[in-house]
This record gives sequence, C-alpha cells and structure tokens, in this order.
Amino acid sequence: MDDNLSFNNVTTTAKNNAATEETNCQNFITYTVKNEPGKVIGLIMTYVLSYLMHLILKPLSQPRIASDIAIGLIIGNIQWIRNAFDPKFIETLNFIAEFGMICHVFALGLEMNPYMIFKSPSQDAMVAYAGMVSTFLLVCGTTPFLHYTNKNATLGFTVTLSLSLSGTGSSILTRIITNLKIGKSDIGKLVIAAGLHSDLVSMFLLCFGYLFAPTYQMDMPTRITKALTMGAALLLQTIFAAKISPIFMNWVNNENPEGKPMKGSHLVLTIAFMVMVCSASPMYGYSPILSAFMAGIFLPNEGRVSKWAVGKINYLLTTVFYPVFFFWMGIHADFSEFHVSHWMTWARLSLLIAIALFGKLIGTVICGAMLGFHWRESTELGLLLTVKGHFHVFLAVIGRVYKVIPTSTSIMILFAIFLTIVQAPSVVMQIITRARKRAPTHQRALQMLEPVNEIRVLLCLHGPHNIDSSINFMEISRGSPDPGMMVFVTDMVELTDQIAATLVQSDGLDTVTVTDKNVTEMRDLISSNIQAYVDESGEGITIRRMLALSTFNGMAQDIFLLGEDLMATLIILPFHKTQKPDGSLDNGNPGFRYVNRKVLRNAPCSVGILVDRGFGALDSISKMSKSVLVAVIFIGGRDDREALAYAGRVARHSGVKLTVLRFLLDDSSEASRRGNYRVNMAEKEEEVKLDDECFAQFYETHVAAGYVAYMEKHLANSAATYSTLRSLEGQYALIIVGRGGRVDSILTIGMNDWQQCPELGPVGDVLSGSDLSHKTSVLIIQQHNLKGELHGVDDDFNIM
Repeated sequence: MDDNLSFNNVTTTAKNNAATEETNCQNFITYTVKNEPGKVIGLIMTYVLSYLMHLILKPLSQPRIASDIAIGLIIGNIQWIRNAFDPKFIETLNFIAEFGMICHVFALGLEMNPYMIFKSPSQDAMVAYAGMVSTFLLVCGTTPFLHYTNKNATLGFTVTLSLSLSGTGSSILTRIITNLKIGKSDIGKLVIAAGLHSDLVSMFLLCFGYLFAPTYQMDMPTRITKALTMGAALLLQTIFAAKISPIFMNWVNNENPEGKPMKGSHLVLTIAFMVMVCSASPMYGYSPILSAFMAGIFLPNEGRVSKWAVGKINYLLTTVFYPVFFFWMGIHADFSEFHVSHWMTWARLSLLIAIALFGKLIGTVICGAMLGFHWRESTELGLLLTVKGHFHVFLAVIGRVYKVIPTSTSIMILFAIFLTIVQAPSVVMQIITRARKRAPTHQRALQMLEPVNEIRVLLCLHGPHNIDSSINFMEISRGSPDPGMMVFVTDMVELTDQIAATLVQSDGLDTVTVTDKNVTEMRDLISSNIQAYVDESGEGITIRRMLALSTFNGMAQDIFLLGEDLMATLIILPFHKTQKPDGSLDNGNPGFRYVNRKVLRNAPCSVGILVDRGFGALDSISKMSKSVLVAVIFIGGRDDREALAYAGRVARHSGVKLTVLRFLLDDSSEASRRGNYRVNMAEKEEEVKLDDECFAQFYETHVAAGYVAYMEKHLANSAATYSTLRSLEGQYALIIVGRGGRVDSILTIGMNDWQQCPELGPVGDVLSGSDLSHKTSVLIIQQHNLKGELHGVDDDFNIM
C-alpha cells in the first residue's frame, strides 16, 4: 500500500515537473518570438541611421561620434526596443562594451608617446596643463554642492568627473582639425599637441587614482593592502612592457620584414603576448580597461607589429564595436528617469555644460596672456581642448551601470560631452574664416614668375605607372640649376574604409600616418625611383614627398589646399585615362576625372593635365643622342600665354628640340571678313595686345636666338584648325597647349560641340582623341584665374 502511494507521488511529481518544463519552454519561445525582432531591429537601426546621420551632418564637418551619440540616445529610448532587452541581455551588452573599451584604450595607448610629458614644457604642454588645472579646480569646487551622486560616492565621483572633464578626446580632436585642413597651421599644430598632452595626463591620473579608489566594503588596512598589491602589479607590468616587450616585438619585426606576409604563428604569439601583458595587473584586482591603456602606452609603438595591431583594432572598432557601443549607451540613458519637471535637474545640467564647455577657458586665457597669445585665439584653444571622446562616454555610462551615479546624472554628462564635440567644427571654421582674410591673393602663374625665383610644382601621381612620365616631365622642366625647381611629388590615394582603419595618429607635422601595406609599398617604390633620378641627373631639382589621401569627393580640396600651403606655381595632374599595351587609352577612372575637373575650377595656381601616350616610355632624355621633339601651339588667350611661358623653360633643355606653332586667322578668309559679332571688340583688342606682347617677348628671347624653331599656320576657321591638329599626328613626342581662355576665337569656335573631355579644352581634346596617334603625349595648361579670396590658408600663416 505504501509502495503504491510512493509510486503515485513520484508519478505526480514527474508530471508536474514535465508540465512546468513545458510551460517554461512555451514561455521561452513566446518571449523569444516577441522580443528577438526588437533586438535585431534596434541594432540594425543603430548601424544604418548612424551612417545616414553622419552623411547629413558631414556638410557641417561634424565627426562620426556626434551622429553616433545622437542616434544611440534616440534608438535606446524607443520603448518597444527597450522592452526587448531583458536584464541578462543588457548584462551581456555591458560585457561587450567593456571588452570593446579595452581594445579602444589599448590602441589609444599604442598611438601615444608616454615620454613626451617628461620633456621640458613647451607652449602646447603649458596650454594643456593650464586648461586641466582650471577645469579640475572648478569641478572640485562646485559639483559636491549640487549632489550629482549619493553621499558615500561623492569623493570618488568628484575626482573622476574632474579628471574626465579636464581631459581631451585627442583622437576626435585630431580628426576634426585634419578634416578641416588646419593641421599644418600654427594653431592647428598647437591644438593637436595640447590635446595629446591633456589626454595622456588625464588618463595617467585616472590609472594612478584607481589604486586609491575608495571601496566602502573594506576596512582601512585591507584597502591599503589592496592598493599596494595593485600598485606593485601595475608597476611590474609597466616595467615589463617598457623594457622586456621591445625584445620580443623587435624579434617578430625582424622575422617579418616589410613586403612579406606575416607568419601566422608569429601573429598568434604576438596577440597572446599582448593579452598576457594587459592581463597581469587585473589578476590582482586592477581595472582591465586602465591596465590595457598602461600596457599599450609602454609597448613599442614603432615597427610592423604595432602598426598592424593598431590598424586591425581600429578597423574592428569602427565597423563593428562603435554602433553597438552607442546603442548600449542609449539603453542605459533612460530619459524617463531624467526629472524634467524638477528645477534642480536643470541647474545641475546647466552647471555641468558650463564647466564642460568653458572650464578650460580660464586656464588657457591666463596661460595665453602669459605666452603672448591674443585673447581670441586663447579662447578658441580652450574651446577646442574641451572635446571629449569615446572613453569619456564610457565613463558616463559605466558609473550608472555600477550605481555610482543616478541615470539623470549620466544623461547630463552625455549631453555635456555631446555639446563639447558639436561646437568644435564651428570654432575651427571661425579660425579658417579669419585666416582666409590674411591669405595672399596674388596670381600664381608661370607667366608672372620672376626669373630669379624657383618654380614650385605640385606633381601628382596616381600610382607607379606615372613614375616614368613624371621623371621625364621634371627633366624637361627643370631649367637652369639656379634658381632651380622645387617639386612636391604627391600621391593621390583614395581613402577607403580599409585604409582609414590603418591610419595611425602621430604628433609630428603629418598628424596621421598610413600603415596600409599596399599604400606604403607604392609610396616607397615611387620615392626610390624619383630619388634615384634626382641623385643621378636631377641637378637643380629639390624633391619633397606629399600625400593627398581622401575620398574622391574631398581629394580636390586636399590638392588645391596643398597648392596654397606649398605656394605652388603649377599643379600637374595625370589624365584619368591610362595607355593600354596596344597604344589606345582605357576608359579611365571616373573618380580621378572628377578630381581633375574640380581642381581646374578651384586651383590656387596654374594647372596642367598630362596625357601620357608614350612620354613615359622615352629613355632618359638627358642621355639620349637624339633630341626629343616638342611643340607648343599658340592661338591666343591667357592659357596659351601660360603654355608659352612653360615652353620657355623647356626650350633651355639641351636634349629638347622645341617648335612653336602659331595659328593665325587668314585675313582673306570669309570668316575673317564676317567677324564674330558676339565678341566684345574692346575685350578682344586687349587680348590681342597681350598675346602680341607675350609672343614678341618669347620670339626675341628664344626664336631669334636660335633655340626654338618657329612655324606659322594661317587658317580660315575651326575646321581648318581641326585638320591641322590631326596633321601633327606622330610628329612630336609632346605637344603643349593652352586649355582655353580665348575670346571666342574663330579658329576654335564650334570645336566644343564634339568634345569628349571638356576639361582638356577644344585643342587638347582633339590632340588626345582616341583616333589620333598613340605616340604623341599632350600637356594641357590652364593659367591661374584669380577670383578673389583663396580657398584656405597658407602653411606658415600665423594668427596666434
């Protein structure tokens, strides 16, 4: 009887358990079906809308983090998306955010030089320290009275907030400065260097301050013991990273030289080694995030391994982590807990924003007065140094996660961080506007160049296939060794997401360094070939290497700003089409064509487009036994006068036989008798006078002296011009022409109607046509047309 009763109880219990499990399973399935779409849609919306918002804000020069913060706060506060995230999943997001921040601060540390704070204080260091001290004192003196946190955490919160607001998001600030093209100005270099100092010192203080962070569950002896233990572990880790790790890293670098793929085993060893270094002090209770920064900053930042690590980490952070990070931020920034109706909330928010935006002004203005800066520039320095970054956003949220601060305080700090970022581009634009008023507005053209001045050429290349033509261009253009020729050899590289992820911040003149393997190999190849030419036969030529790294939309801006900064007289651009093995031209790169056309519209000096059809295939011109045949065509107009001025330099080369072809209107032609009544006769007479004066001077200097051959072509109309141009097929290795700038000459009128490439002008387009010779290259020149203020500022402008 008892056995039967026990059996029945067991059976009943089993049935109840089965029913409970079935119910739990059904609840799990119901929960999953109900909430999983919210998770997926929320994350996808964050990715997509952040990108779209960034595109919308791009004309305002806002950095990506501004759109990320805005979208994160909006998406994170959509109620049905919030409801999809249970506490366990939010805890998973917390782990993801902390792991991603470990990677972020590790890469940030690798890009910094910790030893710069031990050098004698420079102007940038003094400005940074002055702004930090004023902000620190202001925060410490005001925030404890407004009760941003609970009483037990007031001291730790106040110190952490003071250090955070005293710091600077150096990577964000550098990106703003470089994107707006003032990185090479005096104030740009000062701001970037001061931002690095401020970021480095504030992070150092946070790392050391964590050792003494109060832990209220421990008594004083235990806290002291734990602080000493963590400090000893951190010290040993730092010594190991600074002294021992270079041995291992150098060994890996030597085993994997540039140009060869890195060995997989060495990559695994390197990653394991970095993880080991970062993990040493957290084993004794130290913060893993701050430990990663201390490890990164003392690991060697030179060499292939470090550059590889920074490039890969930044790429993963940008493409994967940051959207999730800002979604996590929005989930924790619950606006329903922001007490809008309470006046004290707005008082706290106003004070926090005022300190975040203006805390550094006091220190920078005082320091600027001592250093002799104008108050306006000192104010701009202070405002720019307030910019915050990803780590500051993390601190604002993690304080709420661990219940150190309430949600309302976390949201206030996020608002303050957002405002420090969005105000920075407008400050930079004010600097640019003021600097443009001081920019020189004289015409930069070969025709205006004094004989005693060197010619400064910005010579652009798409890649190694432009090397030979560029060398031959320099050879025929160099003129006499005195005054010589300064050539800024510039690589035009499209900025892709892959290349952007390999950019490494540096504290030199070039604020970022490209570590992408393909780009560095291409640049090294170009540099070695051009330097070999200059060393062998480039007497009078001085070479400097430059880089125009941008998307096709922004590359033209880079080029004509380089032209202004370097005070170039002539910019040479490769044609967007490249010659194929059979001699014809390919379809070309539409991106480079867009760049060429935009540079022609906005260039700060004269511009030339070189259509290479065999010019680069010529042997060394200086060593050829037979002269290279070059022609310059002169019809009239400012561009033809500029082409003639350039031809005057070519005429001085002993290996070049130059012929000037002057196209004149046949007075007996019917077109000449009819005339062109659409032309302003006074304007035409002025142009003809300038043409005659220019050509007479060229004739007397070069033709009469026997250096240049001269031919006249009397033509009736544009049809005759077209036929004459086609008759030049194969006669010359290079033909130099003006792009346009003529006053509706009868000899070219109507030729625009069938142009394939209008950017080459009517004459250049005919000579570059696919149905003409495969052996005649063309150089099309446009004279600088001064239209008022220049677009940008000079390299050496001074507003401090």
